[in-house]
Amino acid sequence: MSSSELLPEAICKMKANQSTMISAALLDDLSAEFEHQLESVSKWWQEHSVDHQHGGFFGEISNNNQVRAAASKGIVLNTRILWFFSEAAMHNNCAQSKMLATRAYQYLLNYFDDENFGGVVWELDHTGKVIDGKKQTYAQSFAIYALSSYYQLTGDQLAIEKALSYFELLEQHTLDHELGGYLEAFSHDWQEISDMRLSEKDANFPKTMNTHLHVLEAYTNLQKIYPTPAVKTALKRLINYFQGEIVDHASYHLRLFMCRHWGDYSQAYSYGHDIECSWLLHKALLALNDNKMNAKVLPTVVKLAETCLDEGIGKHGQVLDEIDFKSGEVHEQSCWWIQAEALVGFVNAYVLTGEQAYFNAALNIWAFIKMHHLDSEQGEWYWLSTLDQPNHEEIYKAGFWKGPYHNGRALMEALKLFEKIKG
Repeated sequence: MSSSELLPEAICKMKANQSTMISAALLDDLSAEFEHQLESVSKWWQEHSVDHQHGGFFGEISNNNQVRAAASKGIVLNTRILWFFSEAAMHNNCAQSKMLATRAYQYLLNYFDDENFGGVVWELDHTGKVIDGKKQTYAQSFAIYALSSYYQLTGDQLAIEKALSYFELLEQHTLDHELGGYLEAFSHDWQEISDMRLSEKDANFPKTMNTHLHVLEAYTNLQKIYPTPAVKTALKRLINYFQGEIVDHASYHLRLFMCRHWGDYSQAYSYGHDIECSWLLHKALLALNDNKMNAKVLPTVVKLAETCLDEGIGKHGQVLDEIDFKSGEVHEQSCWWIQAEALVGFVNAYVLTGEQAYFNAALNIWAFIKMHHLDSEQGEWYWLSTLDQPNHEEIYKAGFWKGPYHNGRALMEALKLFEKIKG
């Protein structure tokens, strides 16, 4: 089913009335660049990240490619590696990518999977011993996301059984059956805990946009690859949470931190999450394939992208980090993941609407990435742009929160969208 078949009538008319200025030659050139960069990212992780001594992958690699062998190993990094190499192997039929996907899969089963209480633990030391066994909803979601892609690649039945078991655990333990939504974090045996924060920089609230966004992407992938009535019901419910509680329809930004009753305690708008949510919501609608939900939510998909385009573009064409809506302070620094997600989000908005401004924004972001985020000498992408690095502490190139997921996914998703545009 094409994206245009999912559009409400008003947006269909807008698309039909737009005259495109995007040539086949430009799309071919962009596709060649993106394929080359995807190969470069994949090669960097193949060459630098494998921990041959202790298994799995190194927990951290510095900005100048120095391995920190004693760094702890987090489930988020491992599942992002698993997801990326599963998808890369399917994209390019690459044997090396498939081998590394299997390595990440086996490490997950052998070290992160909790045989006693189910789910995946949060953090291991560099030898594979559990440091933190808590069950973060965000982490279970990434495990579902990655395992479903690995199943699609290999047909390994245990992979999909694990994904479905983690799904059932989320529905059993983390879903707020009274008030709706998914709670943030639990102890190793699924008891509620007082400190629910995903990271030190996050506010301590029981419901967050970020966790719901990644539950959404996990359930979308599961429904696309291995649909079941239970997954479809949960995905539809999640989309309704975004439409009803998480998207602020007065501003078309996302509410970031919420109490159990969905009261909004956010202090800022996150432009990166706004545009990421735009295209992930659209993917969820495609997986759900529900005409009534499409009519209700697709305008929100477009409005999130429109608001980011109107408010969130910096002076260099990049998408800004966030704005404190009480003080008005704008955080202008550029993080790699924001530009990666914006790249996909704006191309997706162009496909949905035919509005040239969205594609132009994506072109500007890609130019900014090439100039300020790509490490052309040592490979991979810098966390912060080269414009921002002199004023900030150096951040690793690979680590607990940075894998080949945002940039690798952006490249693969954009390539698919270019093919849609070509028709």
